[in-house]
Amino acid sequence: MAEPFSTFISALIPLPAENVDTDQIIPARFLKTTEKSGLADALFNDWRYDADGKPKPDFVINRPEMQGRQVLLAGDNFGSGSSREHAPWALTSWGIRAILSTSFADIFRSNSLKNGLLPIVVDEETHRQLFDQFAAQPEAEVTVDLETQLVHLPGDQDLSFEVDPFARQMLLDGKDEIGWVLDRTGKIDAWEAANPARVDTRPQDAA
Repeated sequence: MAEPFSTFISALIPLPAENVDTDQIIPARFLKTTEKSGLADALFNDWRYDADGKPKPDFVINRPEMQGRQVLLAGDNFGSGSSREHAPWALTSWGIRAILSTSFADIFRSNSLKNGLLPIVVDEETHRQLFDQFAAQPEAEVTVDLETQLVHLPGDQDLSFEVDPFARQMLLDGKDEIGWVLDRTGKIDAWEAANPARVDTRPQDAA
């Protein structure tokens, strides 16, 4: 179960590349695990490391000043390609909690919302301004407020964003669909007791 998604402040991690697919986010060779944590080193692995496995100092998340930042400013159509929950797992393992982009692949967006990662769609003009803002003020910070569905931008600007209401509540509560169902076990049991099955589907030896 994830931690409840609270309001946070962070400077941006700029990654202007467009059409970044899930194999670039986390290469397929790292998909053997079913653990959600411990994938930070796998994030953008083929971009971050050279053939000898040494970090490339100029890749954005290898730069010292990027450590601890939690908002990725990504290019258009982020998360395309094959469906893999490992992509948001790798991003959150590194410490990223929200991504700003002009568009996301649908499956990636869905997987992200189910795994504690908030994808936020911004319009093209705001997107361009954010990259320009980073170029002028690399340390400028934004505030991500899921409760009010606002991103507070530098210069006292507020950016509203849309998010599925159920997914929003799951993030705020730090739960997934299974946790949501388990919280309602009592109600489910009560309904089943009050509404017995019309046909007995139990095995004959258990009836």
